Amino acid sequence: MNIQQGVLQELNLSSVDTTDARLCGLRVGVKDLFDIAGIPTSAGNPDWLATHAVPEHTAPAVLQLMHAGAHIVAKTLTDELAYSLNGINTHYGTPINAASPERLPGGSSSGSAAMVAHGLADIGLGTDTGGSIRVPSSYNGLFGLRPTHGVISVEHMVGLAPSFDTVGWMTRDLGTLADVADVLLPEQQPIELKNLCILKPQIDCLEDWDLRASAWLATNGPLFESIHEVVVPRSLLQLASQTFRILQGAEIWHTHGAWVSEARPRFAADIRERMNWCQSITSVQIEQAARDRIEITQILSHWLDGEHTLAILPTTPGAAPLLTESAECLADYRVALMGLTALAGLSSRPQLHLPVLSDHGAPWGLSLIGHRNTDRSLIGLAHKFKGMVHD
Repeated sequence: MNIQQGVLQELNLSSVDTTDARLCGLRVGVKDLFDIAGIPTSAGNPDWLATHAVPEHTAPAVLQLMHAGAHIVAKTLTDELAYSLNGINTHYGTPINAASPERLPGGSSSGSAAMVAHGLADIGLGTDTGGSIRVPSSYNGLFGLRPTHGVISVEHMVGLAPSFDTVGWMTRDLGTLADVADVLLPEQQPIELKNLCILKPQIDCLEDWDLRASAWLATNGPLFESIHEVVVPRSLLQLASQTFRILQGAEIWHTHGAWVSEARPRFAADIRERMNWCQSITSVQIEQAARDRIEITQILSHWLDGEHTLAILPTTPGAAPLLTESAECLADYRVALMGLTALAGLSSRPQLHLPVLSDHGAPWGLSLIGHRNTDRSLIGLAHKFKGMVHD
């Protein structure tokens, strides 16, 4: 194992039935939530590993990459059951953020991000439920896509919250991300994304987002026919964060509650606390959160009126938190962070992270959010932006 660079188990797997060569020679690190036949899946927790049989099947997403010529070089570290955005694993260790070693790597697809950032893989296959592709992409200076919910199979994968679970990936350049999209995404109707909505979240640490957005628009604004701005109230961000956390938490307990109660697994303190909270969520809370989800989705649809409109927003509140941040500060930060990531999650929309910003000398970036099934169109538009690393 090379945990510091995200590697949980080195592999050497290629398909004998390569149907095309679109990803020929590219190395893939696979998050240890995806089953690979004959190889144990730990889901980031040794007690999960000890209580589950070795998989007999391989996840479809992994097979698709292999059939396109990609080479699986490792199973990669994940936060426990993917229930964290920090990238810290108490049991196996914490990957190093290659761009800013004093900061968190981000999770839960921490190992896949680290392998790509350290140059050990070209593609980091991961999952994104509440931000687990978008957050480590932002923290490590990578491109990353959370696709439209439901367009890529999650079969033979350890799930977290099925209504929000997606299969995503991270790369060092936009061209490779697009190549993976050609393999994993279904065909989609091309949409001309010509109207831009700039979301301006009211978060304390985002005071200079206006300046960053204006600078970005100075070079890329001419690509759009219309541009409008929306201030996202602090109250809405807090509601989105709370709504997502309740709905996600209820699904987590429905998915894993029986195993947690029976196996009594060892969890890190913060994950144990969240698991206990999941168990306490009431039906009244779930019903209210479901209503709030509809309202938030409708608000976002109003802002992004019509399929030709997309939004940009900061992917995270800034650079990754320092490794020395207290547990209390990280808990508060998580609430603010999820106010940003919940918008795409609650509305099942695709979100493409672009590593085009920096904060305190560390990676940061902005995201594009489109309507459902505009994943390919978002990537196509990103190719037109100035300053992108295409290959």
